Order: sequence, then C-alpha cells, then structure tokens
Amino acid sequence: MLLAVILVAACGVQAAQLNKVAAVVNGQVITMFDLQKNALPDMARARLNPDNPADAKQVDAIFRKVLDMMIMDILIAQEARRLKVSVSPADIDNEIAKLMQGRNMTKQQFEEQLARQKSSVAELRGNIEKSLLRQKIMSMEVGRKVVVTPEEIRAYYEAHKDTMYDRNGLHMGVMVYSPKVNAASIAAQIRSGALTFEEAARKYSIAPNKEKGGDMGPVEWDRLNPEWEGRLTKMKPGDVTELFDLQGHKAQVHLFRPGGGGVKMLSLEEAKPQIDAILRQPKAMERFDDYTGQLRSKAVIDIRL
Repeated sequence: MLLAVILVAACGVQAAQLNKVAAVVNGQVITMFDLQKNALPDMARARLNPDNPADAKQVDAIFRKVLDMMIMDILIAQEARRLKVSVSPADIDNEIAKLMQGRNMTKQQFEEQLARQKSSVAELRGNIEKSLLRQKIMSMEVGRKVVVTPEEIRAYYEAHKDTMYDRNGLHMGVMVYSPKVNAASIAAQIRSGALTFEEAARKYSIAPNKEKGGDMGPVEWDRLNPEWEGRLTKMKPGDVTELFDLQGHKAQVHLFRPGGGGVKMLSLEEAKPQIDAILRQPKAMERFDDYTGQLRSKAVIDIRL
C-alpha cells in the first residue's frame, strides 16, 4: 500500500515537471515559463488573454510559432558551437551603440525605454547575440553558396531603372497609429499635403520615436527582412506608403533624405552592388530555409505542448 502511494506521488511530481517543459531540443530544455515570457509581446499585441477559453486557439498558435523560433535559436547556437563561431561582447556593444545613435538616445534614456517595454539590457544583449550568430552562420553556410549572375543583374536593372536611385543616407520614418484615431482620415491628409508625415507622427503615433517625427534613423538595407526590403525598395525618397497592418495596428512608412535633396538615378555600373543585394536576399533565404530544415531533420526535438 505504501509503495502504491509513493508511486502515485512520484507520478504526480513527474507529471508536474513535464507540464513545465515545452520542448527538449537535443537535450536542451525550453521551459513553459520561458515560452510564455517570449510569447507575451505577441499576445499583448493581439490583445489575447491566455486564461480566456475563447482565446485558446489563437494563444496556442502564438505559442507554437514562438516555440518554433526558440527551437531554431537553439539549433543555430548549437551549430555555432560546432563550427566554433562566436559573437564577442564588443560586437554586441557596437549593435547597441547603433541602436542608441539611430534613436538619438543617451545610455540612460535607452535603458529607461527598455524598462518601459518590460525588457532589460541583459535580454537585449541576448537577443542581439542570437541575431548576430544567425547572420554569421547564414554567411558561412548559406551566403557563399548563393550566386547572382551578371545576366540577372542586367535584366533586373532594365526592368527597374526607375527605382535605381542612390540609397546612401536615406532614413525611414515609421508611424504606428493609435487605435483611438481615424488612421484612414489622417493618411488622406498626408497624401493631400494638408499634413506632413512628421507632424502626424508627433501627434498620432504610439511608436517610441514619435517625438522625432517617426524617424528611425538611416536605413540598414543589408539587414532588412524580406517584408521590409520589399516595401522599401518600391519607394523613392519622399514617398509615404499606404496604410498597412503592423502587429495589430495601422501603420505607414516614410522614406526620406534628411535635409531634402533630389533623387540621383544610378547607372547600371553604379547600381550593381544594390541589385546584387536585392537579388541575393530571396535566394539566401531559400537556402537558409533548406539549411535550417536539415538542422531540424538531424535534431532530436521533443515538443510537449
């Protein structure tokens, strides 16, 4: 009888422990606590309550999406160790300095903003390290295998001559509309010239950069994800996008050169590096997907959601 009680108690303890594990990736545990913490921003943007049964399906979808990203971060980190690839503290310091410079913030202002966003410098450093590791692995194992031919570059130039302008020094302005305002009406005023993008951002945006008219600093073209690259490469300096959805809010983007100035169109020779980067990105992402698929296929992944 006593043995039966002990076994039942042990099973109960084991079940409780298993309930706290979201996944195990090659022996490395992802806890439910860490998964929930990483999923919180997405759930907040979607205004979902994990304790509301009506939201259960959407919450589960977010959990699985975030878990997939966390699994990939672990696989990339494990692959980096195998390849002896690392990111130095100085590399991370440089990235943080760029962020502060782009937002025109002091160290104290930057840390205060992180605190308002329920984050910390330590968490940011961890996220930057993951991002830089991914970039290094992608460059080593993917980038060198991607080929863009002169014929492809010439064909792209002929088809997109009107978009081949000098990108150096261009800034991106982002406006995220408050749900309390009529975004369509404000966008129409910007389009008509009755209101500038900067004025609208200062008055109606809920993004942290609203005081600077939405200015996010210089565009880092080589670090844009495919969605943002696709959006910006269709624009010319001075253009403002139509409204689009961004994390549950209406948003607009302004591409501009501080201080104004005309649009300098590029010759084929001048445009080659720019076109190479444009054509290389989707090819690299396709190869990266293949590469990460191979990592997954070789990994032992136990998902316990």
